[in-house]
Amino acid sequence: MALTKPKMVLIDLDGTLVDSVPDLTWCIDQTMQSLSLPLRGEDKVRDWVGNGVPRLIERALVDDINGMPSDELYQKAHPIFMDYYAKNPCTFSRLYPSVKGGLSWLKSQDMRLGCVTNKDEQFTLPILEKLDILGEFEIIISGDTLPVKKPDPTPLLYGAQFFNIAAEDAMMLGDSINDVKAARAAGFSIVCMSYGYNHGIDIRLAEPDSVIDSFAELAGLF
Repeated sequence: MALTKPKMVLIDLDGTLVDSVPDLTWCIDQTMQSLSLPLRGEDKVRDWVGNGVPRLIERALVDDINGMPSDELYQKAHPIFMDYYAKNPCTFSRLYPSVKGGLSWLKSQDMRLGCVTNKDEQFTLPILEKLDILGEFEIIISGDTLPVKKPDPTPLLYGAQFFNIAAEDAMMLGDSINDVKAARAAGFSIVCMSYGYNHGIDIRLAEPDSVIDSFAELAGLF
């Protein structure tokens, strides 16, 4: 079933626009090495991402997606990771295929574009700038822009208010259960990428309105 063309699209960053796992893995492994812990590697980090940097660090410290380290260990690890990531936010990260073409198509349809991510602004802006898509968005809503993050709907509603567009005329484009939950709670339509970061679980199980394999498929949705 074709979707109604939205007036605004808010797009997630990690796992949707950008494969940031290679940089996150490098920074996690450097942190583990600094603490004399085993390296974790990209396969594990790819399963652990999606709930923000603090949760990624916690999972890496105990080598368990559901585990929690001691507060003492976390307090040691957090500044080490943050220092590495601040210096290396976009060394190995890359745009997914067809992202630039997809963004151009959305804009050609007079859709307003924003980026909404749980990643802090100090990392978000350098990544978007390095990959040459910062100028595609009229608003960037980062993880520290507001007191709450996705899956809370507030960041999405903040974007709709910025554009003065009703929720029923807005769409979220993401990759994870957090994106689906936030969109449903905000009253947005929700389209998910099949390739993103959802802890190894098929995003179709979260029942978004549509799932696509590439930004090149956006034009066929509406």
